[in-house]
Amino acid sequence: MSTDKLNRVDYHWFLIRTQPHQEKVLTDLLAKHRLTSENILEVYCPLLSGANIRREGGIGPKVLFTGVVFVLSTLQAITDFLEQRFPKGVLLYDYSKKTKTQKASVLTIPEKEMQKFKDFNENYSDQMIILERPYSDYAFNPKTNEPNDIVKVIDGPLAGTEGYITKFRRDKRLVFHLGGSGKNGGMAVSIPNIWNFHVVRVHNAEGDKQTIGTIKERAVDLLVGLIQGCGYGRLTLQVLYEIVDELTFKLSLVDLCKSLQGKGYMELSRRIAGLDTKEAELILNLIRYEKDNPGYVRSNWNKLVIRPFLTPTSGVEMSEGQDEARLRHESFTEIIRPVDVTEEVYYPSKEKSGTVTTTYYAHIGIKQNDDDGFTLFANWDCFLDEYFLTGGKANEKLVRGAKQVFYGEKEKIVESFRNYAPTLYKVLTDEKSSVKALRDFNIGGERLNVMAIANISDVDNAKGELINTCVNICKEINTTTHLAVWRRYLRTVWLHV
Repeated sequence: MSTDKLNRVDYHWFLIRTQPHQEKVLTDLLAKHRLTSENILEVYCPLLSGANIRREGGIGPKVLFTGVVFVLSTLQAITDFLEQRFPKGVLLYDYSKKTKTQKASVLTIPEKEMQKFKDFNENYSDQMIILERPYSDYAFNPKTNEPNDIVKVIDGPLAGTEGYITKFRRDKRLVFHLGGSGKNGGMAVSIPNIWNFHVVRVHNAEGDKQTIGTIKERAVDLLVGLIQGCGYGRLTLQVLYEIVDELTFKLSLVDLCKSLQGKGYMELSRRIAGLDTKEAELILNLIRYEKDNPGYVRSNWNKLVIRPFLTPTSGVEMSEGQDEARLRHESFTEIIRPVDVTEEVYYPSKEKSGTVTTTYYAHIGIKQNDDDGFTLFANWDCFLDEYFLTGGKANEKLVRGAKQVFYGEKEKIVESFRNYAPTLYKVLTDEKSSVKALRDFNIGGERLNVMAIANISDVDNAKGELINTCVNICKEINTTTHLAVWRRYLRTVWLHV
């Protein structure tokens, strides 16, 4: 870490505020003074390329930030300079951490952030718009109050930068905080053509909310898992309807448990009584919706073969560290295996990123074939149904991702599986892929669209391959800024957000 010649303080990037149109005067004066001062290392006044303004002495380039000049210096050196040579200039302070007992500190910019800022300015300053509102204001859509998508730039001058995908009229732009000048320091900027950047979606650790549909689906799945885990098999839907009817009549889990005991459903009563507060509220919210929309559960859950591929609960009771559980059905055996899914997350209030690992439960079926071989399958019914219904040229474009010309000027990559979900693309097109997408797969007389590995003898290795392939597809579709329609269908496969 660098220090000044007396070993007193570190070098930092400081921001000096001056009067409008005095930026060049201050920059030239600092540059001249730097020749005789060992502790002023660099002066930077970013310009807006392609933009000029008229000033005394002729026409000159327009500065990017009115009245701001950046200086790499020691605090003592820049303070002395301002006092002796430019008293009109003032150092900017960071008031975000000011309290009754703590004074505001001089605003500094980390070297890493400053370098990113300079690289960006050299490449994109002509496209950048300085926004008037603070960066935190762009976390939500003001019309819907829903959180905006957060993305992370993977490569280029902005590599590693997180920002919000924000709609400005008809244009979607990337809004990010540039220069590290504090949460509300007025350096929120936006650039257009976000689709030209390589970005991935990042989970909002504070603002992402599960959709109403996902919340209801999780509630029904929780009940289905409990009922199946207690061994009710083909009677699962009947018992589900009974529970919904009783709770609709009287919204009390305590009374429900007593009623189940009276019917001889002792184990199911015990399992429901052991639900935690969050799980109980999930079910009660479902029943409130059922009251407002009578018949909702019956009309939407009238066929049950196997639960969605990834769910937040196991259904069967599993001890800590247990690798998998098996649940016997009439025509197949269900294998339930815990799967840890790690996601990149972003904390908007802290402007910090990190990772979060969540345990989900993969549900795959194993069915014996007539030739004594086995087929492993996972429920992708609704997702694959939409894929199979996409026919002809539309299907080819969706899968293969050919480029198409817009207005005779430039090519644009089609939002396809090939371009944005390579694992799914391989499953659908590679003849050597052991995992296949099967339409109307027969499971004991029921038909289901599934991801499957057919005619296998080594079941243990195949289980891992099917689970890993399906998890990778889920993660690829969920993290791309493209394929938004398919993220909606993915909700039926992975009960996530």
